[in-house]
Amino acid sequence: MDQTSSQTDSSGGRRRILSLVIKDRKALHAAYMPFIKNGGLFVPTTRTYRLGDELFLLVQLLDEPERIPIAGTVVWVTPVGSEGNRAAGVGVQFNEQDKSDVRRKFEQYLPGGAEAQRPTHTM
Repeated sequence: MDQTSSQTDSSGGRRRILSLVIKDRKALHAAYMPFIKNGGLFVPTTRTYRLGDELFLLVQLLDEPERIPIAGTVVWVTPVGSEGNRAAGVGVQFNEQDKSDVRRKFEQYLPGGAEAQRPTHTM
């Protein structure tokens, strides 16, 4: 599930905010993009974004009470109606300042071994 809102910042540019709830480890595995520099996360959405768009994510991870704020850039786009019934959405690369803490937080919940070989939203 995603919710999007736009706000205008002081420079007149548009900031986009996406909220994402990841309820279980399987969903986290499908969304996490460890192969992206700094790490990344696939966010299901039917809204149109372009490569290079800057987004701000608020992610609620599993049973954690607080949402994780993540600033990032769109580096992957899966449009509505893509082949193979892929979920529409965007891959957001974590900004340099967020990379270590966010990656560590996500990777503590991810499975290893054969389970890590399951398909994801992007691969």
